[in-house]
Amino acid sequence: MKIGYARVSTLDQSLDLQIDALEKIGCEKIYQEKISGMKDDRPQLQELLTYAREGDVLCVYKLDRLGRSTKKLIEWSEELQERGIELVSIRDSIDTTTAVGKAMFKMLAVLAEMERDLISERTRAGLESARARGRVGGRPKKDNKQVEKALKLYNTEKYTVKEIEEMTSVSKATLYREIRKRKSKEELI
Repeated sequence: MKIGYARVSTLDQSLDLQIDALEKIGCEKIYQEKISGMKDDRPQLQELLTYAREGDVLCVYKLDRLGRSTKKLIEWSEELQERGIELVSIRDSIDTTTAVGKAMFKMLAVLAEMERDLISERTRAGLESARARGRVGGRPKKDNKQVEKALKLYNTEKYTVKEIEEMTSVSKATLYREIRKRKSKEELI
């Protein structure tokens, strides 16, 4: 079954051109949405994906109707491929029901994987470079004296956690983490 998806970014834009093109290629059902392509929460697209079954063909007027970023398009293409749903983009001349379309689709996936790997390599290299210069990533550790003070205040049972946070600048999460650490040490003894 051919299922169409038409989307425009603003309420005052018209879906007519896309709907006409989708009907022309034989879409039996067309989901329509007026919402930004940058938003991940697109109810009609989610409904379409829930409805679509293996062997169905998702048709769009242009690939950018599915997503604005290459990353998002690749994610969509991978999900469709895993579920056995083909993809047709009318204006981009991509049709995964054909051998050339499948090859093009796989090239996109290969390029996306390479992009992810390059990002990962650059991140690792950046972290190694920072470590070589003595910089360590992550959030700075809280001053032990302040943590000790917070624990003592907590143990007095005179102050709320919020008051302790304000007096010591030790967050609730840090305070509870330290309390759990100490309790587990006590249980070991």
